[in-house]
Amino acid sequence: MVFSKYIIQMKKIFLSVVLLLSVSFSWSQRNQIIAYIDMEYILENVPEYLEAQNTLDSKIAKWRKKLDDQARHIEVLKTDLANEKAILTKDLIEEKEEEISLKQQELRRLESLYFGPKGDMFMIRKQLVKPIQDQVYNAIQSIAKRKKYDFVFDKSSDLVMLYSNKKYDISELVLSTIDRTRLIDQRNEKREAKKNEKKVAPKKELTEKQKTALKKKEDAAAKKIADREAKKKLIAERRKKLLKQREEKRRLLREKKEAAKKKKEQQKKDENNN
Repeated sequence: MVFSKYIIQMKKIFLSVVLLLSVSFSWSQRNQIIAYIDMEYILENVPEYLEAQNTLDSKIAKWRKKLDDQARHIEVLKTDLANEKAILTKDLIEEKEEEISLKQQELRRLESLYFGPKGDMFMIRKQLVKPIQDQVYNAIQSIAKRKKYDFVFDKSSDLVMLYSNKKYDISELVLSTIDRTRLIDQRNEKREAKKNEKKVAPKKELTEKQKTALKKKEDAAAKKIADREAKKKLIAERRKKLLKQREEKRRLLREKKEAAKKKKEQQKKDENNN
């Protein structure tokens, strides 16, 4: 996944921020209210995230193709020079070597431009992910304040959670909050657009051509919604399978630990008997 490294960094930063905000609460305080989220699941169900990922994937594919084409061209030049070196003059050899060197420098420049620390991929990724990160963080902050949670942890982060009760998982609540905020924004935009339409000109009867175009647009929107729901269902099924695999791994780990513990106790008992 293209965003994987950046998401891991984002999750670590997010978890650190949550923990730092939580430090102000006394650890000795009783009856603390704790919840957790699954950041991977939330991001995979935010439409803007999927669109951002597809956009970046498309750009990266184009950049890599351009770099691969140039690298192959350089290899062809090297092969041609090696084959013709015996019949070329010293000046021609130096000229061809200089050409290859310049093309290699250009290739390195493009690699840095596209994938360097401050390259296009980093900047575009930051532009695409930052608004999504803000959406998720604002939703969690709103829920935490409303529900008076003392701590909210990320289950998909490096934080080890050997057991987690599903009733404390607020991932779906976070998604619902994001969806509700999006609907409110859309309604406000539509209301504002209607006000502007009334100011600009009176409403006119649509022509048959406009009606046909509008119907096509509505059909396309309905198809997009249906596709999105299908993606959500597929993601939910994948998540269910992944959770099952995780639980199985944790069960095996617990069994191994228990077996090791029993073995150690038996060895200690045998040593005492001897």
